Amino acid sequence: MKIRRLSTSIALTAATAVGALLLSACGGTSSAAGSDGGKLNVVASFYPMEFLARQIGGEHVKVTGLTAAGVEPHDLELTAKQVAAVQRADTVIYLKGLQPTVDKAVAQTHPKHVVDATAASPLVDHHLDEGTSEADGHDGEHEHTDAAGDPHIWLDPTRYAAVAKSVGAELAQVDPANAADYQRNTDQVVAQLTTLDQEFRDGLQNVKTKTFITSHAAFGYLADHYGLNQVAINGVDPEAEPTPSRLAAIQRAAKDNGATTVFFEALVSPKLADTVAADLGLKTAVLDPLEGIKEPAKNNYFSVMRQNLDNLKAALGAS
Repeated sequence: MKIRRLSTSIALTAATAVGALLLSACGGTSSAAGSDGGKLNVVASFYPMEFLARQIGGEHVKVTGLTAAGVEPHDLELTAKQVAAVQRADTVIYLKGLQPTVDKAVAQTHPKHVVDATAASPLVDHHLDEGTSEADGHDGEHEHTDAAGDPHIWLDPTRYAAVAKSVGAELAQVDPANAADYQRNTDQVVAQLTTLDQEFRDGLQNVKTKTFITSHAAFGYLADHYGLNQVAINGVDPEAEPTPSRLAAIQRAAKDNGATTVFFEALVSPKLADTVAADLGLKTAVLDPLEGIKEPAKNNYFSVMRQNLDNLKAALGAS
């Protein structure tokens, strides 16, 4: 892990230097608002940020996503071209703490306008324990104002709505001529998220068990908000290997709480989840953390979240 982080840092430094040369060759370091065919040039770090940029920006923005569709975002390494795109963007929308190379690119290139999702929804620590989440609700006691904590805030629709409002406000500041459109689009997204939140509340109100097992501790905010218990095989890092003591804790939690299902992710191999489920005599199913979507033309944030709800209802025995 240390070797990978060192190589990533070196690669980013090189990419930043090359990006600066690319910008010099183009004759500038930042585009004027609306300079790209009359549209704002918006760079978004990964799918949830890109989705908000497109939904709220609408016809007034040209959005460049740094993480390709279907790619797991945690280990993203930026190219020189991408670093240059960050520097010349009218607005950069990202989530500090999720992708270290994006964090460093923003810090080193100083784009003129930045939306950091964690400023709208401060992060919470979700530690692995015996099968419960430590934070309690949206205003949990473990919130931070820096980048420490679980970054998966978009899986709580109310937190994602707060980020949407921040994106809309920033776009309106950068492009005041179209502020009314950004406000209208923001209101529409927030209304959709409010409806989704109520669907989750109603769908998970009467369940046989509140405990679900996941391969990756991405669902702490969702669990907090809807009164569920996430039992994760791995921590926030999806590549971490569980310890024997962790596997024993999962087995106890499953038995004590009547868990029926081990969830795995769409972008990560299900091998570990299959192995644990087989050992415990449980079923497997997908619970998508929405870090990326394989087929964005067919699915989006709302359709995947509703599929997550259906899968949770089945696993938890909702009536």
